[in-house]
Amino acid sequence: MRKIILLVTILSATLGYSQAYTGTNDNKLQLGANFQNNATGVNISYDYGLGENISVGVSSSYALGISDEVSKNFGDRFDLKARFNAHIGNVINVDENFDVYPGLNLSLKNFGGHLGMRYFFSDGFGLYTEFNVPFAKYNTDTLDPGEKLHNQFTLNIGAAFNL
Repeated sequence: MRKIILLVTILSATLGYSQAYTGTNDNKLQLGANFQNNATGVNISYDYGLGENISVGVSSSYALGISDEVSKNFGDRFDLKARFNAHIGNVINVDENFDVYPGLNLSLKNFGGHLGMRYFFSDGFGLYTEFNVPFAKYNTDTLDPGEKLHNQFTLNIGAAFNL
């Protein structure tokens, strides 16, 4: 019986340590794919925990697979964002390995918002998905397809890492 209790205690401590968001000084790196109308690409983001439920970070996307009717210059393909996240996984009382984080971002192309979710399978590795939408575009004229890149609804899916 003592061996069973010891084994359950060790497993509980090991599995309980893989939290999705730990608060102050928490570091997350995310690498994934970016999907949007007329293009697919890559996304990388980094978040740093400032408090129990708050983090800030940066995110960048680069469009690779672009439709033929879209301009292919670097300025249209690339986007860089400063981001602010509110981690509400512990507030809505979901599994500690699951993190839900709505947030705001200020990019080279717009002011927008995102809703992200991460699930960690271990202390260092998990999966993430983010939905991004612009609230206010800097260019309010009629946008050509190249200018719409990163200036429309986008979806990011990939791997998340604890640093």
